Amino acid sequence: MLGQLVRMPVALLAALLLVVGVGGCTVTAALPEARPISSDDAHAQLAALVERAPGSMRGYSRDRFPHWSTQGKGGCDTRDLALQRDGTDVVVEPPCKIVSGVWNSPYDEATHTDPSEVDIDHVVPLAEAWRSGAADWDDDRREAFANDLNGPGLLTVTDNVNQAKGDQPPNLWKPKNTGYWCTYAGLWIGTKHQWGLSVTSAERSALLDMLNRC
Repeated sequence: MLGQLVRMPVALLAALLLVVGVGGCTVTAALPEARPISSDDAHAQLAALVERAPGSMRGYSRDRFPHWSTQGKGGCDTRDLALQRDGTDVVVEPPCKIVSGVWNSPYDEATHTDPSEVDIDHVVPLAEAWRSGAADWDDDRREAFANDLNGPGLLTVTDNVNQAKGDQPPNLWKPKNTGYWCTYAGLWIGTKHQWGLSVTSAERSALLDMLNRC
């Protein structure tokens, strides 16, 4: 069931437990219990999404989605906090330099210990958000979308896998790890539902196919 597979990211600013170690701090994320999404909820959210053709990319720039904004204490930005959240044995040098850790990329089941080898993926890419409704937002709302650690939209994944994904929707790109398709569909649907973004007909069909694997 999708509810057993999808982990909804949550804000961790108040939940980070710091243990002093050699050369920095070993950071352990004290995560609250995950909030699951049931398969029924995912289907209902997908059904509620407005279907329309992709919007124009006119005026698009990644700069219109200010991202990796500073959040909380210590000068940590969104990327730093996502790395701390998604990794284990994460070592941080003051004020907030991620030195090492262990990150498991769900897209390809690869394990990394060097933070330079992973990206923080926007599950719904910024360009995809633009053409499905974010073009009509102001930059403050786009910044909130791009840095949202409370929703399902940010994941730590292998960098070159994220680059291969680019801005493609699920009908054009899916994770290599087919066992993750159900979860990926739930994260994509949850993000679009949360932010009121539209889907195309082909995108909806691909998402339904992925949900049917749950």
